Amino acid sequence: MRSRSRTLCVLLAALALVLAPAPASAETGRSGFVALRSVDPTIVQEIRYSTRHNFVGVPIDGYLEPTCLLTKQAARALRTAQQRVRPLGLTLKVYDCYRPQRAVDHFVRWAEDLDDTKMKAEFYPRVDKTRLFLDGYIAARSGHSRGSTLDVTLVRLPPAPQRPYAPGETLRPCYAPVGVRFPDNTVDMGTGYDCFDTLSHTADPRITGVARQNRDLLVDTMTAAGFTNLAEEWWHFTLRGEPFPDTYFDFPVARSSAG
Repeated sequence: MRSRSRTLCVLLAALALVLAPAPASAETGRSGFVALRSVDPTIVQEIRYSTRHNFVGVPIDGYLEPTCLLTKQAARALRTAQQRVRPLGLTLKVYDCYRPQRAVDHFVRWAEDLDDTKMKAEFYPRVDKTRLFLDGYIAARSGHSRGSTLDVTLVRLPPAPQRPYAPGETLRPCYAPVGVRFPDNTVDMGTGYDCFDTLSHTADPRITGVARQNRDLLVDTMTAAGFTNLAEEWWHFTLRGEPFPDTYFDFPVARSSAG
């Protein structure tokens, strides 16, 4: 059964690669991107894929610098969202913005290696790795590569210090209560970021109280600024009317990549 599951995962990934649009060249459309700091330096950035604290456990291909790149339209809309939450004593915090195709390819290679489960205890404790493709957690293309999708949360002002992740430390489930899961400095959203679990579904009815209020505030804020939430991930938003809806870029994440 394990061998059949592995074969099915590989075949599905290969089929997705054949059917999906090809990535754009490194230069095409780059002038339409900006570094978020140049548009709104008050938005907190913690670009997880440039670090080891992610579901793979290593820095991801293509993340040369821990910086957020977005299309100009998405960056301006995010600035509008920031202006809505600042009077509430909050700030936005981005975990990921533009994601090059080479990073997505890295995710696919990792998902096909069923023996690499070193980060399972935090990011997907209740999901068998053989199901990551089937359940939609990993795919051969990502909206992030189009430049107008981002992963975002809320932080109280002033942002509390956050200790760095120590590779090899004991991992706690991403859905564990605040104080048990990794001590992120964000408001409580019911799960941590990149939690491969149904509790991450934005409208999951098991998320109640303060965490539900925080999710609703984030969704309302981002929706009013022109974004649409992905129902399976409370942190995932895409700009409505994005400028490159069919283009998947592959230039690296670095300030020099912005147009």
